[in-house]
Amino acid sequence: MVGIGLKRVHHIAIICSDYEKSKHFYVDCLGLSPVREVYRKERNSYKLDLAVGDHYQIELFSFPDPPARPSFPEAAGLRHLAFEVDDVEASKKRLEEMGIQVEDVRIDPYTEKKFTFFQDPDGLPVELYES
Repeated sequence: MVGIGLKRVHHIAIICSDYEKSKHFYVDCLGLSPVREVYRKERNSYKLDLAVGDHYQIELFSFPDPPARPSFPEAAGLRHLAFEVDDVEASKKRLEEMGIQVEDVRIDPYTEKKFTFFQDPDGLPVELYES
């Protein structure tokens, strides 16, 4: 066995500042499917598990007054969250129809695939990458 036997990404955890706003964004705007939603009274926190296709899961957490995390494109740490789509142009148009500001579509110089970026309600950079 090489390495420690990692098989795939299990989940991606996101802490949001406004649970209802972020839940609407990830479920209603992006179309992710709720798997399980729980309220953890002892932490005054919601946890919403969201399915991304058949493989990955996003855990959306709420906490009272989470501290802001500075985000700069080239800072150390998580750079962005990327989703694969069949048609970047169509997805961009749909997001814009919902009032979400989306950057111009660009072409990856190495793969020649289309991609674009937008932000979630807390400013987390989200990428759409054409399959």
